[in-house]
Amino acid sequence: MSWRPGPTRPYVLLSCAASIDGYIDDASEQRLLLSNEEDLDRVDAVRASCDAILVGAGTVRRDDPRLLVRSPSRRAERVASGRPASPTKVTLTAQGDLDPTARFFTAGDSARLVYCATGALEKTEERVGRLATVVDAGEPVDPGWLLTDLAARGVERLMVEGGGTVHAQFLAAGLADELHLVVAPFFVGDGRAPRFVGEGRFPWHPGRRARLAEARQIGDVVLLRYALSDRCPTDPPAADPPALTVDHGVGG
Repeated sequence: MSWRPGPTRPYVLLSCAASIDGYIDDASEQRLLLSNEEDLDRVDAVRASCDAILVGAGTVRRDDPRLLVRSPSRRAERVASGRPASPTKVTLTAQGDLDPTARFFTAGDSARLVYCATGALEKTEERVGRLATVVDAGEPVDPGWLLTDLAARGVERLMVEGGGTVHAQFLAAGLADELHLVVAPFFVGDGRAPRFVGEGRFPWHPGRRARLAEARQIGDVVLLRYALSDRCPTDPPAADPPALTVDHGVGG
């Protein structure tokens, strides 16, 4: 059964950093740093504006992210407004292979949600059920149903931070409203490394181009902000530095 975006689902913002040739990591065991401190602070501000942050189980295993708001002032602002210091953490898994000692489960006091495939429900509950709310999300995990469930839990704005498989799922299903793609000024050049997204049938193609809402230089990286639905504002946030000019006109 197909699922259509609507007001019953959260606003979905995808965030990713990639090399010039489209890789989000290299093939080594050490995590590749693609961004810079100024851009990481921007990402922190985006996190602070959201109700929940979602990553795939592969990202939890590979990168061991904390998924917390780093800035003390931003955490204080959230608390003063009646929200938790950091957004709810969300992951999805097909196999239930999650380490209960991962920082997703141990860092901070944020609520934690694990959406798992029906076949992995028992295993997931055994491994992390005491640390997170485990939710049966169907077989396979249905991202559209997941969004509906998040909306019912009060999530209005969701940030999806990866990895590539999760980004591809949301993009292919037409469930993304906005994409923040940061391009790092170097190449990886290794076919063994993971890319932003792999093969797939996506709603944006040569006959239906995504709309570039903003292009901004941040130190030595560039932020490309794409509006992927009518819900996405096309004007840069007022507090941000001036963006590079984006000409939507026809050349002549």
